[in-house]
Amino acid sequence: MTAPELTIADPDDAAGQAVFDDLIEADSRVEPRDWMPAAYRRTLVRQISQHAHSEIIGMQPEGNWITRAPSLQRKAILMAKVQDEAGHGLYLYSATQTLGITRDEMTQQLIDGKARYSSIFNYPTPTWADMGAIGWLVDGAAIVNQVPLCRCSYGPYARAMIRICKEESFHQRQGFEILLTLMQGTAAQRQMAQESVDRWYWPSLMMFGPPDDESPNSARSMAWKIKRFSNDDLRQRFIGMLVPQAEVLGITLPDPELAWDEDAQQWHTSPIDWNEFSEVLAGRGPMNAVRIQTRRDAHEGGAWVRAAAAEYARKQALRDAEVA
Repeated sequence: MTAPELTIADPDDAAGQAVFDDLIEADSRVEPRDWMPAAYRRTLVRQISQHAHSEIIGMQPEGNWITRAPSLQRKAILMAKVQDEAGHGLYLYSATQTLGITRDEMTQQLIDGKARYSSIFNYPTPTWADMGAIGWLVDGAAIVNQVPLCRCSYGPYARAMIRICKEESFHQRQGFEILLTLMQGTAAQRQMAQESVDRWYWPSLMMFGPPDDESPNSARSMAWKIKRFSNDDLRQRFIGMLVPQAEVLGITLPDPELAWDEDAQQWHTSPIDWNEFSEVLAGRGPMNAVRIQTRRDAHEGGAWVRAAAAEYARKQALRDAEVA
């Protein structure tokens, strides 16, 4: 699959830089054939492809529970959610391709371990309650992080995010409903729900990235209006969303220091274990090796399908040429 022919930025193109700067200043959209700085293109390729990889890898921990969901209805709902995530990956890979990289290149980077995906998917899902915690916490964090991306300065990414955010909102409510059902059940079910939240709460806070003063890409992305809010601002918004919802659920958020600081006008939390975040990001999390190997096996196992599709397309093109 080839990437489209694009306008590759000449670093000395002062006129192109001026037009680009005007678009950013006016809060307008940069489109694929517009001139853009090479660093802006690289930043987008890194961010959008990482987002796409996260959607595809994120299918694994939930797909693992499809056959074990507690009812036929739960199986159907979970299958639909996993299917949604495959679609999100498709939208995002397509958006990244507009920047001059092919999907084959992106996939190879992922399975070679050269590209990252969200660290959150490197944790195990030992109980059914984890499907609720992932929906409520992980998809909830995704919504907070991704809704501002609907106003991203790069047009294809912003447009892809509109549908993705609508579906993620549904996923978050689905996770909330799973936890609510468990919390209204037996003592064992309530314990299972609480334990799942205990496992996923801190990794979900890490999803927003390191603190602002330690984030190497945040400032530039915000200057280019790829991002609209800093990591710490988004994390604060997320915590503020969780607190009242946890009260409704009857869930205890596993942070003994969590409290509203009236003077600072923000939530005070216990220190986040950024060493754990770094370890997982570096490939040493509980499920890193399993996630990548599963993706590699699926890619290799599907080689014959890709080859058959390519051959069909070749023959179809020949037939069309003969008719013409």
